[in-house]
Amino acid sequence: MNDKLALRARLRATRDGFVPAGAIRVPDAFAARLTPGLIVAAYIPIGSEADPAPFVTVARAARCRIALPHVTTRAAPIRFLAWDDETPLEHGPFGLRQPAADAPELAPAVILTPLLGFDAAGNRLGQGAGHYDRAFAAHPHAWRIGIAWSVQRVDRLIPDSWDVPLHAIATESDWIIA
Repeated sequence: MNDKLALRARLRATRDGFVPAGAIRVPDAFAARLTPGLIVAAYIPIGSEADPAPFVTVARAARCRIALPHVTTRAAPIRFLAWDDETPLEHGPFGLRQPAADAPELAPAVILTPLLGFDAAGNRLGQGAGHYDRAFAAHPHAWRIGIAWSVQRVDRLIPDSWDVPLHAIATESDWIIA
């Protein structure tokens, strides 16, 4: 087993065992950047992933458009598709709840991303398929925000050449600018 596989397993177990005292608070810095029509990509959490719902609520109040990831296979890139609370989600691969494939594709200005681990420099450890790193590369001007629990923080992650760092990380206890 390589180091990243072992680290993923350890961080997943830590996250699974964590009982948060409350939701992740939305920092003023996030709300200050929102404008009507801005596209914010969020996600529906799977299992013990930190829930970005408070960020979506603030974005909707600012009249932003919301997109969710749509995935078809491990190798295919994420597409961010329009979503509103009225439109039912479909079951996708990997346990995802996602918009229907024919929903309009949107180019996000903000990407809220789940993760397994992060460090103070904004390095992120995901599930290992590279979906979000490819999405970050496809949308290089998007503000990349990791949504995580504080127990997912590690001292240092060594990024691979294809890893794209986050601009900020929100946890239940911190707003970390990388």
